[in-house]
Amino acid sequence: MLFIELANFFEKIERITARSTIIDSLVNLLRKTPKDLIDKVIYLIQGEIFPSFYGIELGLGEKLTLKAVSLAYGIESYELEKMLKRFGDIGKVAEIAASKKKQVTLFKQPLTVKRVYETLEKIAKTTGEKSQDLKVRLLSGLFVDASPKEAKYLTRIILGELRLGVADMTILDALTIAYAKSIGFRDEIERAYNLCSDLGEIAKILVNEGLEGIRKYKIKPGRPIRMMLAQRVENVKEVAFKIGGKMAAEWKYDGERIQAHKIGSKVILFSRRLENITNQYPDAVEMLRKGLKSNETIVEGEIVAINPDTGEFLPFQELMHRRRKHDIEIAVKRYPINIFLFDILYKDGESLIDKPYIDRRKILEEIVEQKNGLMLSKQIITDNLEEIEKFFLEAIENGCEGLIIKDLKGTYRAGAREWLWIKLKKSYHSKMIEPVDLVVVGAFYGKGRRAKSYGALLVASYNKEKDIFETVCKVGSGFTDTDIERLPEILNKYRINKCHPRVFSKMEADVWFEPNVVIEVIGDELTLSPVHTCCYGKIQAGSGIAIRFPRFLRYRFDKDAKDATTSDEILEMYKRQLKKVE
Repeated sequence: MLFIELANFFEKIERITARSTIIDSLVNLLRKTPKDLIDKVIYLIQGEIFPSFYGIELGLGEKLTLKAVSLAYGIESYELEKMLKRFGDIGKVAEIAASKKKQVTLFKQPLTVKRVYETLEKIAKTTGEKSQDLKVRLLSGLFVDASPKEAKYLTRIILGELRLGVADMTILDALTIAYAKSIGFRDEIERAYNLCSDLGEIAKILVNEGLEGIRKYKIKPGRPIRMMLAQRVENVKEVAFKIGGKMAAEWKYDGERIQAHKIGSKVILFSRRLENITNQYPDAVEMLRKGLKSNETIVEGEIVAINPDTGEFLPFQELMHRRRKHDIEIAVKRYPINIFLFDILYKDGESLIDKPYIDRRKILEEIVEQKNGLMLSKQIITDNLEEIEKFFLEAIENGCEGLIIKDLKGTYRAGAREWLWIKLKKSYHSKMIEPVDLVVVGAFYGKGRRAKSYGALLVASYNKEKDIFETVCKVGSGFTDTDIERLPEILNKYRINKCHPRVFSKMEADVWFEPNVVIEVIGDELTLSPVHTCCYGKIQAGSGIAIRFPRFLRYRFDKDAKDATTSDEILEMYKRQLKKVE
């Protein structure tokens, strides 16, 4: 399969906004993809070489990529840098350079997908002395044989700037149609994906084993399971209505959720976004290695920063100082942690996700040695609402966000947000609207003190049904001066030239971003708006739901855009607000 076929697909998709048309194009591509390349094509469509949880990077930044372009096409680096300043798109620069190349290639060969992938894989795995020079030479070899269009998209893949707007769920739909022949099998295929978090793996199983292989897919330690999510309510009475009878109430810690995989003496940590964060928490790895009394297991918990002098919990923002590539040892000493485990999904060859929660908790208690900072989440089991209320206040007093209420009979629903787990947080008890997690999709230039940064952000909720992001408000208050200064640094890596195809906006922002960065926002109330698109037309024709007087609270770097507050959740919050007024 030639790489130009993939480049043509990328070019076509860039011009399409209708999800159904994207799926049709993707289905056609998948059906003509050779079996031995199907996983590689899926990864390249995602703009990756490996699934993100592998934690393997190409190690090629903008400068090294331009160096490879310069070497391949005989154009001086300073000329390429001028072009980059002019166009602001390194893919465009590579495309122009390829069309103007000064080098003459005598034995040019068409690029194949296999060669491109294997070369990029070799680049990613090249380490040691003079590895950068070798990476540049390997990449330059690809550029030499690339057409202008191929050079454009090859560059964007390398630098993580492909941004086609093709989401995981869109790829799953296309895989279902292409290989299962009926969208009716979509749930079965998504179940397997939720257990391995690897679309390339799912595609390989489908083309080689069909639905039978998908149905017998089992959990594999080392491959992260997409995490189960909780619904939210406003008060304890609603919890009783949703679950009823005895329930487990657990402290909801203000930390970073992790999924830990123990394989013999090896421990791997995955974040809520399924990133490999093992290197950020060497002390957590050691706690789990010593404290988990099983050979192979997968557990979930919360890492919480603590005050080394008092043992008190510190807020989530303090823990984020641990998210660094360098000086980890210093961060470990400065920001010590505790781990609170709350679930177990796998133990010594047996999947536990279909067992009732009460049984999983008992197994967890049996294998955890609680010492040296490793503990179980604090929990009570009761049907007494007053007791839950008291436990809630105790959690708040101790620096937690609130409670997670769990159905004792509930199974672990990987990747799902259902009423088996329910969040009851501190903010839900106030008269203000509860905080929501929203995705930054655009920005507006600042004035005065903010002239060198952004004055406000355009943020959106996630419409899960349509797999798009719908604008809710502009956020301009709540930021500290430091926050304002850091906005370009945090956001510009996701900057794009036009509104992202998965963003539904009636507003025209000064700058657009790929939906990636999640922030926590609170406001005075929810109101109808003719300019915002969240739940557009569901309450009133021509209007969406917006947040009035929104304020920034904090970044949620631990959350993926798909984990943001959904449009349906905002609709329910609006309806509850109306009932209060009535």
